[in-house]
Amino acid sequence: MILFLTISLFLFFLWTLWNMSGLPSLPAPNLTKKFQPLVSVLVPLRNEARNVAGLINSLRSLTYPHLEILLLDDGSTDQTLPLLQEKTSGDCRFKILRGRELPAGWAGKVHACHQLQKEANGEYILFIDADVRLKSEVIEKTLTLLKKEKVKLITGFPSFEVPGILSKILIPMMHFVVLFHLPLHLANKSKMPAATAANGVFMFFERNAYQKIGGHRTVQTSIVEDVHLAKQMKISGCRVCLANISTNVSCRMYEQNSEVWEGFIKNIFSGLGRSVPLVLLLSVFYGFFYVLPGILMVYGLSMFRPLFVLPYILIVLQRLAVDWKASQRLSLAFFMPLSAATLVIIMNASMWRWIRKKPYNWKGRQYS
Repeated sequence: MILFLTISLFLFFLWTLWNMSGLPSLPAPNLTKKFQPLVSVLVPLRNEARNVAGLINSLRSLTYPHLEILLLDDGSTDQTLPLLQEKTSGDCRFKILRGRELPAGWAGKVHACHQLQKEANGEYILFIDADVRLKSEVIEKTLTLLKKEKVKLITGFPSFEVPGILSKILIPMMHFVVLFHLPLHLANKSKMPAATAANGVFMFFERNAYQKIGGHRTVQTSIVEDVHLAKQMKISGCRVCLANISTNVSCRMYEQNSEVWEGFIKNIFSGLGRSVPLVLLLSVFYGFFYVLPGILMVYGLSMFRPLFVLPYILIVLQRLAVDWKASQRLSLAFFMPLSAATLVIIMNASMWRWIRKKPYNWKGRQYS
């Protein structure tokens, strides 16, 4: 068993190194004077008072000259709206919108994004979340990559700030799952919907292509609308690029452990296509290949059997490679068995809630 585990993990490590070569980084800006289209940055906000100051400071720093920024307050019950009005004062690039009441049959964020795009004038539209922070030249860099790759949508996973224990254990696994399981060369070169990943914190569309698929209206009930939109783009004949945006985009998704838990519970089973067999398969896979090495490591060290430590070394190396690529804290790689175990637990908890027909709760709203 040790030999099989070690050989398999070594092959997984090599595969991950090669697979990551299919993830392009945002290049240095290289736009001609003839190609500087209007870009609309669209941000839905619901009870995001704690993020307003950092968000606006980040958006104010953007250097792209042809820019409009639309901020939609989606029925916040905190100080989001007055803070938006205060922090954007004096900058004509900003426009504040008040969201309409959520109609039946729509997910909250999806409806907010739908309202935002209707008010946008840009030839290109960028959807981001309120907890996202952008480097100053990210618009120029994204447009440069979009033209270079000849794609209609660029998305990616940011570097994540991880303030709490559960954040540190779980959130970096988002990068790991994508860079390990998704064949990135195929995903970025083909129009195959099955080979698709996306992240709603950064979705940069060519406007015409976005409207061609019907925009957010086509995914109005989805709680993983980012992936569904990207798949719809491919189905319509457009190419999509999953890029490494981690050095230009950061995100502080959750402040508290309870938020991490509820956020993952809401999204993870839907992100797996609500497939019970897939959850069970992944549970066995991660349990054997990524939890077991931690147990073997403890046994090997206590019994002075170094061969039993080798699987743990390999999973840490694999995780280190991913975390380096994703601009994550490298020290967290040493907790890979704990991260894998937590991932298995939360996958099954999300699945079990769906089986029992219990709603998912998020920001005062319930989703089935």
